[in-house]
Amino acid sequence: MKSGTVKLSEITKHPTMRMDPKYWLKTESEIPLRIKVRFNLGRGKNYMKWKIQSRSGVEYHLPEDIDLIMKNCQLKNNRKVAEKIFNGENKDVCAWILCESITIRESVYSEKEREFFSSLSAISGEIDALRYNPRKNPFWTLNGDCVDNNSYKELYTIGKNIFIQKF
Repeated sequence: MKSGTVKLSEITKHPTMRMDPKYWLKTESEIPLRIKVRFNLGRGKNYMKWKIQSRSGVEYHLPEDIDLIMKNCQLKNNRKVAEKIFNGENKDVCAWILCESITIRESVYSEKEREFFSSLSAISGEIDALRYNPRKNPFWTLNGDCVDNNSYKELYTIGKNIFIQKF
């Protein structure tokens, strides 16, 4: 028997295990790959870089060097920590994006183009930009509305900005 598996007889002895799906056995292909993406604001050599965590490890990337394309995403937020930051306490990790797959490509945008996209989304609302700044709002926002835990088919970054892909 493989390590980490449970004998059927052990499951049937425990009614909780038999009824609760979290105890059901899953093959590796049934467990969705979850990649965690966030903007790193911790001091040190990786300050102001995209942090990408997966089963294979952690990577840091300068936002001006790369663009991220994230598929099947969900916005996550630790609201209690975010509210503390909103009320003036020190910043701490409180928001990230979970995605099933990610493409990291060399950025195709110049600095002026990145600034243009940032200002266009902030001023005109012509493109859907997601925002997260717990000093202003203790939640993810889209056009001022709370979008914590919302799911999106595809998100992409240009510089430090995150946009929703419209199909």
